[in-house]
Order: sequence, then structure tokens, then C-alpha cells
Amino acid sequence: MVLDTNALMMPVELDVRVFEELDRLLAARTDLVIPTAVAEELTKLSAGAGAEAVAASVGSDLATDRCRAVDTEATYADDAIVELAERGCDFVVTNDKPLRNRLLERGVRVIGIRGRDKLDITEP
Repeated sequence: MVLDTNALMMPVELDVRVFEELDRLLAARTDLVIPTAVAEELTKLSAGAGAEAVAASVGSDLATDRCRAVDTEATYADDAIVELAERGCDFVVTNDKPLRNRLLERGVRVIGIRGRDKLDITEP
């Protein structure tokens, strides 16, 4: 399963317990990965100021603790996520609508926010 930048920022920005929600949706443990481009994006955002920087800092810590970083040829985070998805990942966790649409067009299942604080799976 691949996580996008905004998925890792959900705990602060949307008060969503991402990893608990993933456990609820998918009973079996799964390998959580992020492209190195996502790790770099979180680092860049956390260097800023305000709520976004705090969310990115928390997201970076969560990624370090819970996810495995994977190198990709793409350097832009969304392109890197699509690249990993095309390598055969089961799910991508994101709330980015353009990215979500790109993934669904490629037959990738997407996990995103439903309601106020729950995640749900969207099938292609």
C-alpha cells in the first residue's frame, strides 16, 4: 500500500487516525510504503510555518515510524505514486482528487476520506 503526502497529514489536518482506519478496513497487516519524493515533500513542507508545517512534521514522523521509503524514477510525488501503483500495489491512500482519478483510470483501488473521520475504499 502506498501513502500520499496528504494521507500522512490527515491526523493533524482532518483528525483522522489513518493507521487505525487502515487496520479497520484491511484486517491483514500490509506493507506500507512511500516514495522518497513524498518523504522529501513532507520535509520541505515541515520547514514552513503554520498548521500545514505542523501536519507535515507529524506526517514525516509517522512515515519514518510506520512506512518504508522506496526510490522511484519519478521525482514529483504524484508521478512517483502512480509509478509505484503501476508496479502492482494493492491500494493507494490519498485525498488528492486529480491523483485519485489518475489511479482509478489505471485500475488501482484508492483509499480516501469518507464523512468526517473515516476512510473508505473506492474501486476502479
